[in-house]
Amino acid sequence: MLARSTSRCCTKLRAPSSRLSLRVARPQCRQFSASGASHSTGPTNPSSAGLLAPFTNELDKIAPSFRINGSQVRVLQTPTEFYETLKDKIRKAEKRIFLSTLYIGKSEKELIATLQEALRAKPDLKLSILTDALRGTREAPNPSCASLLAPLISEFGPDRVEIRMYHTPNLTGLRKKHIPKRINEGWGLQHMKLYGIDDEIILSGANLSSDYFSDRQDRYHVYSSRDITEYFSNLQTAVSSLSFLVKPSSDPSGFELVWPEDNSATSPLENPKKFVAESTALLSGLISPKTAPRTALDGTPAEKRDTTVYMLAQFSQLLKPDTSTELPAVSHVLRTLAAPEYANSSWTFTAGYFNPAPSLTKLLLGTASTNNVVITASPFANGFYQSSGVSGLLPDAYTLLARRFVRAVHESKHRGTTVLKEWRKGTVGEPGGWTYHAKGLWVTMPKNENPSISLIGSSNYTKRSYSLDLEANALIVTENEDLKKRLGEEQRLLQDNAAVVTREDFAKTERRVGLKVRIAMMIVQLVGGAL
Repeated sequence: MLARSTSRCCTKLRAPSSRLSLRVARPQCRQFSASGASHSTGPTNPSSAGLLAPFTNELDKIAPSFRINGSQVRVLQTPTEFYETLKDKIRKAEKRIFLSTLYIGKSEKELIATLQEALRAKPDLKLSILTDALRGTREAPNPSCASLLAPLISEFGPDRVEIRMYHTPNLTGLRKKHIPKRINEGWGLQHMKLYGIDDEIILSGANLSSDYFSDRQDRYHVYSSRDITEYFSNLQTAVSSLSFLVKPSSDPSGFELVWPEDNSATSPLENPKKFVAESTALLSGLISPKTAPRTALDGTPAEKRDTTVYMLAQFSQLLKPDTSTELPAVSHVLRTLAAPEYANSSWTFTAGYFNPAPSLTKLLLGTASTNNVVITASPFANGFYQSSGVSGLLPDAYTLLARRFVRAVHESKHRGTTVLKEWRKGTVGEPGGWTYHAKGLWVTMPKNENPSISLIGSSNYTKRSYSLDLEANALIVTENEDLKKRLGEEQRLLQDNAAVVTREDFAKTERRVGLKVRIAMMIVQLVGGAL
């Protein structure tokens, strides 16, 4: 299934719209003031506008951004709305569809049929898909993500359909040979979730499988911006050029992975160090605010651009030195909230798998904010609930980590001002039971009812996210009152199924964590993986 190198026999899909653009946009003037926001759908709080400047002044130095109007962001609420929106946009696609995800469920025949329908109807339409190689081939030679997608190439040809699978440089040689499937995914994955159709893109934490379309709660933002869409298209194109190409095969698996000679780097399986060095040369310029390709395609008048969207990327395993932008941006936002003038601000932080990087936990508890909320999955809403093997211990492991956080809150200045809530909607595996996979951050300024800052994307904000996986996110900073209201509704709706959990709750017999869970956590850390 895996060819470590191949002759120049692979036709690479590079539609004109997906090439890396080198056009630099004119600097976009940012004015966070009441007068500068008169175009907004509602009045802007002058004090709020002034308080945003300390965030954006530094963020401008960390990551590339685009200015848009808040009406160009649509907030979706449910898995069904996400799936129906995605299918609708695919059916209406004219030029391009590009999808980055961890995997596409091996039985997602309806989604594949929707893609086929669009490709058959529009002869000029091109499709590019990027998934992870380890996750996408886990079940092979049985049906897998790769075998599901390969027939698209057979039907429409490599000029119109390109399927790429990224392989971590951290898993090679004896380690790759002997570490079992599924466990080997602990050494790094392609984790970005980018769903672009023509000049719009959906950013989410959701993968493309049936549970994410029905009963697995996540977050979903639709950006109707040519510039933002083009930026993330460029990012996917770059990572695709560092990935294996899927080709249909007569093998029992139905596919093979080949490394085209015109890729942007040598194969990670042949020379991992060289692969990282060449990846650094390619990616570092794309994510830097000084050198990132900046298009100027949106037609929104400058005076109506009241929202800044920062494009964040965490590519730690591919960058030496690491110039990733997500962790520095999130850290800056939280560090800024420690200033006295933000004493009456508030934040909401959520992660389905609650294991935030230690530096983020410290920064969260160091803010001056009050009325703060952390939302995480109840053990009964954890995707690993009642799983077989070591993974079945993970819900209890996350319970242990949540208990430690609650204890840290009690011992900090946030005692009484920050609560942890567990999200639950039924029980996983039972009729009507949902899982929780949402992740993000919302920040509300003093004297405001709704958030002015929100972070969305693929990251789980863990040590793993900041060292092993490829992540893509968007950070919104807005003065648009209507967008702020919709962001506020988004976080409140997530809390509708969440209940506060206290130290007393964790002390109950049924919430105590056994020795085997602690040992499992030690093993995961010892062998190099991360929760």
